[in-house]
Amino acid sequence: MSEIVQAVYERGVLRPLAPLDLSEQQRVRIQVWPEQEPEEEEVLRILTQAGLMRPRPRRGSPPPPPLSEDERKALADEVGRAPGKSLSEIVIEDRGAW
Repeated sequence: MSEIVQAVYERGVLRPLAPLDLSEQQRVRIQVWPEQEPEEEEVLRILTQAGLMRPRPRRGSPPPPPLSEDERKALADEVGRAPGKSLSEIVIEDRGAW
């Protein structure tokens, strides 16, 4: 049986927020994933759905593939055509009106 539960870390101890169906002294394995702030989760969801970023890989999963040579050159050309502008200004111009 595996289960995902929420817990709070207090004074060096993880305290589950709901009762667990475990026997006394039963050993378990724990994988800790710190929760994100709700606003951050919403921003990441919106950016991912819009295709503006890739989903964050889970720990232990392979990293995303690197940019191809053509993608890298296209990105370098785009940034190089806008001397004196910040990257955020370039992105906003490229994105256009929402």
